[in-house]
Amino acid sequence: MRLRRWADGDVEAFYDIYSRWEVMRHLGAHPRRVVADREEALARLARLQGREDGPRGYWAIEEDGVPVGTVLLLPLDASDEVEIGWHLHPGHQGKGLATRAARELLSRTGGRVLALTDQDNLASQAVAVRLGMTDEGLTDRWYGITARQFAITLG
Repeated sequence: MRLRRWADGDVEAFYDIYSRWEVMRHLGAHPRRVVADREEALARLARLQGREDGPRGYWAIEEDGVPVGTVLLLPLDASDEVEIGWHLHPGHQGKGLATRAARELLSRTGGRVLALTDQDNLASQAVAVRLGMTDEGLTDRWYGITARQFAITLG
């Protein structure tokens, strides 16, 4: 497993991940929906490529030379905090990739970092716990949803 920035040539892998309801049902504000086609995948890929700043931004989780997911580190609006998140293709879940990728990205940053999960997303909550994050309970502060918030403060 290695982390690298998403590239234009990754559109097929990106589409394969984000066109799946199993992935998209836990991402972002409501209403949630899958990426509809390759054209939309290319547009979304271009938007996330513009958010790179040091360790911040979206990173492709690559396994055997192919992107199989994303780990992200993004500033949260009107806050000194940043969010870490992870998304994996269903065929690559349950292998420790999200934990390893998030741990690597956390090693590149400092300060207070949050992970926000859907209340029923037990797999992502388990990743947050394995990362040493503290469960701070439910919050409706972010994205117009009620999420379980985990936090860690890094030196």
